[in-house]
Amino acid sequence: MSETTITQLPDPSGFSADAFTDVLRNGARKLIEQAIHAELATLMAAFSKEKLEDGRARLVRHGHLPEREVMTGIGPVPVKVPRVRDRKPGEDKITFTPSILPRYVRKAKSVEELLPWLYLKGVSTGDFSEALAALLGPNAHGLSAKTVTRLKADWWNDYEAWQKRDLSHRRFLYIWADGVYFKPRMAEEKQCVLVIVGADEYGHKELLAMIDGFRESAESWRELLLDLRRRGLKQDPKLAIGDGALGFWTALREVFATTREQRCWVHKTMNVLNALPKSLQDRAKGHLHDIWQAETKAEAGAAFDFFVETYGVKYDKAVAKLVKDREALLTFYDYPAEHWKHIRTSNPIESTFATVRHRTKRTKGCLSRRTGLAMAFKLMMSAQRKWRKLDGQNRLPEIIQGVE
Repeated sequence: MSETTITQLPDPSGFSADAFTDVLRNGARKLIEQAIHAELATLMAAFSKEKLEDGRARLVRHGHLPEREVMTGIGPVPVKVPRVRDRKPGEDKITFTPSILPRYVRKAKSVEELLPWLYLKGVSTGDFSEALAALLGPNAHGLSAKTVTRLKADWWNDYEAWQKRDLSHRRFLYIWADGVYFKPRMAEEKQCVLVIVGADEYGHKELLAMIDGFRESAESWRELLLDLRRRGLKQDPKLAIGDGALGFWTALREVFATTREQRCWVHKTMNVLNALPKSLQDRAKGHLHDIWQAETKAEAGAAFDFFVETYGVKYDKAVAKLVKDREALLTFYDYPAEHWKHIRTSNPIESTFATVRHRTKRTKGCLSRRTGLAMAFKLMMSAQRKWRKLDGQNRLPEIIQGVE
C-alpha cells in the first residue's frame, strides 16, 4: 500500500527529502549494474569454451561482493559487483574487476577532484563536511579532510614532473614575467614566486615556468631562464613584458639577448602616481592613460611629452620614473594593434595570483614554502584553462618574420 500513517518528522540537519534526486540515484544504480553485467557477460563469453577435465565450465558466477556505496556528484549510490569463480587448479586465477568500478573505489573521480578545488578556492579543511553536505547531500560521508594531505604530495609530484617537461618542439613569441609575493604561515618572510607565462606561435597562453626565488634577484631569474633554454627553448621570444624589477631584465639580456622589452603599464602607473599628491592622482592617471591608449605611436609620444611638460616642473621625481623607461613603455606599438591589449601589462599573472593570496590567507593549518609553491602551481594550471587566446592570430606569422 502506498498510504502510511507514520508521521514524517523534519530532518534535524536541515536537509529535506528530494524525490528528484532519489530518482536520479536509482537510475544511476541501474545504469551502473547494467554496465557491470555487460562487462561480466563479455568475460564469461570469452572463457565459455574452456572446460575442466570432467567437462564442467572453468568460469562460473559466484554471487556478489558485499554492497558498497560510491560517492558521486548526486550523493551516495549503492552498487553490487558480481563475483566469478575460476575452477581451474593453480595460482593463476581469473578474477572479475569492472573497469568502471575498480576495487576499493568509493568516490567518483569528480568528487575526488572536488576536494582540492574546495581547498584551493578558500574552503578550510574543517569546513569540508558542511560544504560537501550542501553540494552532495546530508549523507556525504567518507570524505575526510585528511585526503587533502595526500593530495598536497600529489601536487608536488605533478609540479616536479611539469618542471622537467620538454620544450624543444615549442616556440613562444611573447612572455610575461613577474615576481609575486605571499606569506606562508610557517615562513618568517614572504615567499617570492617567479612566474613566466608564454604565448606560443598559435596564440595560446600557458604557464611556462614557475619557481620559488630569492626575492627578484638576477640570479634567481637567470636560473629560471637558463632552465627554459636547457629544456629546449632555443629561439628567443620576440617580446618580454614585466615590471621594472631590474633582476629580470638583467637576466633576460644575458639569456635571451634578442628579446625586446616592454614595461608593464599597470605597474608603471602605480609607481608614478605614488610620487604625486593624492589631489592630483586622478587627473594624472587620466593623462597616463592617454599615452598607452593612443591610436598610434606618434600620438602616444605627444601625450608622453604633454605629461612631462605638465608635471615635470613641480613633480620631477614622478616624471623621472616615467621618462627613464620611455622606450620600453612604448615598445608594444611596434607589434600588431590586435595584440596591444595583451602585451601592455603583466596582468595575466597578477590577476591569477589574487586567488593564491586569498587561499594562503584563509588557510588555518600550517603552510610551508613547498606547499605554497605546489598550491600556486595548481591554481595557475586551473586558471590556465580560462585564459583567452591572443586576438589577431593571423598576424603571428608577421611577428615571426620580424615585420613591425
